[in-house]
Amino acid sequence: MTKQTQKYDFDTPLDRRNTASLKWDVSDGELPMWVADMDFATAPQIVDAVTARAKLGGFGYNVIPDKWYSAIVGWWKDRHGLNIEKNDLCFCTGVLPAISCLVKRLSNIGDNVIVQTPVFNNFFNSIENAGRHALENRLAYSGGKYEIDFADLEAKMALPTSTLMILCNPHNPIGKIWSRAELNGIAELADKYGITVISDEIHCDLTEPNCEYVPFASVSETASNISITCISASKTFSLPGLQAAAVFARNARLRNIAVRGLNSDELAEPNCFAADATATAFSECADWLDELREYISSNRKATALFIANKLPELHTVVQNATYLMWIDCSEITNDSTALCDFIRRETGLFLSQGAQFRGNGNRFVRMNIACPRSILDDGLDRFYRGVKAYEAAVRNTSL
Repeated sequence: MTKQTQKYDFDTPLDRRNTASLKWDVSDGELPMWVADMDFATAPQIVDAVTARAKLGGFGYNVIPDKWYSAIVGWWKDRHGLNIEKNDLCFCTGVLPAISCLVKRLSNIGDNVIVQTPVFNNFFNSIENAGRHALENRLAYSGGKYEIDFADLEAKMALPTSTLMILCNPHNPIGKIWSRAELNGIAELADKYGITVISDEIHCDLTEPNCEYVPFASVSETASNISITCISASKTFSLPGLQAAAVFARNARLRNIAVRGLNSDELAEPNCFAADATATAFSECADWLDELREYISSNRKATALFIANKLPELHTVVQNATYLMWIDCSEITNDSTALCDFIRRETGLFLSQGAQFRGNGNRFVRMNIACPRSILDDGLDRFYRGVKAYEAAVRNTSL
């Protein structure tokens, strides 16, 4: 997409310093490229909807309007070919709160909850804070690509204390869209061993142009019957601060457990902007998203090319989803925590330490590239200087 045909502005930096931003609550001169929070203004249609709601001047209790349901149902049918019924849906205040609630409702203390590592680090908090055991099905890594180790997955599912699996689809941090065949393999094993699958699909719309994700529930009747899916507009449309998400399940028993749990934990009440913003995103902002995907794709290609040319000792993992670059640093260190700490001290660049995602994450760093190109260029320059300074420091230490 050329600048002439681009309708929306993704180039102008959004100044979020001194706004109580989690991401930007950093020291002067530091550049945060860590948490999965975009540095683009959301779609103007959403800004207009939230502004109109604010101008009413009343901020009382709300119920979920029909337009929220119809927007989600329409988006998943038109965009992803999945039929969701209104009664399958339940509002919740976030995907992670929903996962934490469902872990407690769908498993017992001491049970194994299977995760495929390296994976979103807060899954471990949801599991372990509830007294469950996070059981790793480590993804097989070779040639810059990750694959599912199905033999290990079956062995882990077959354990008597394994009752639940949290699936990340598409997968964060590796940025991979799981194929229909891979998802079907998971579903068949889960059904065989009585495992319920919670599918976190919060990154589902952040795919490469011309790449579409496969909803886990769409793979087969079996997959649909054994799973609960968590979705949200928050990552896609830069809305995490509005605290709005949804869960859906076709299996009435699982759906009733989810609805009861979310309501009991007081996670099903919306703030007055949440439903309007979500409905607007999914009913009016498809063209904004299509341009965003093109922009992020350009940033992804620029990042991979920069690293290949300037830092050939590092390697970017092959990706087709999310806006999070997963960078293999194993040729210079097996301690990416030390590397990230060093880079931040030396250059002010704040990256995610791969070790927190477990699996082989100690060899990787995660970089958020959902930002204007000028910010990305600054970040890549800092990354280059930080890595080179780290390599020099290691050499000097070994002399």
